[in-house]
Amino acid sequence: MSDGSLVTLKELDERIAIVRDNIRQLIEQAAGFSGAGDEERNAGRLAQQQAELERLTKERDALVKAEKLATPEPPTKRKK
Repeated sequence: MSDGSLVTLKELDERIAIVRDNIRQLIEQAAGFSGAGDEERNAGRLAQQQAELERLTKERDALVKAEKLATPEPPTKRKK
């Protein structure tokens, strides 16, 4: 999160789902807009949501990677 507090993988997944839904809604709204001002405003909102999705996805990927590094893999059995 931007305030420096820790977030869980579940929280990031929920936020990503919300942003994806926002993007879907903005795309649907864009189909109904007719004025240039509306299109410009919607394009700005869409760009903002896409940037947020990218940021959250990177944060989630980093968290998954950190969790993998922190969790030791079980030993593998050797064939004799």
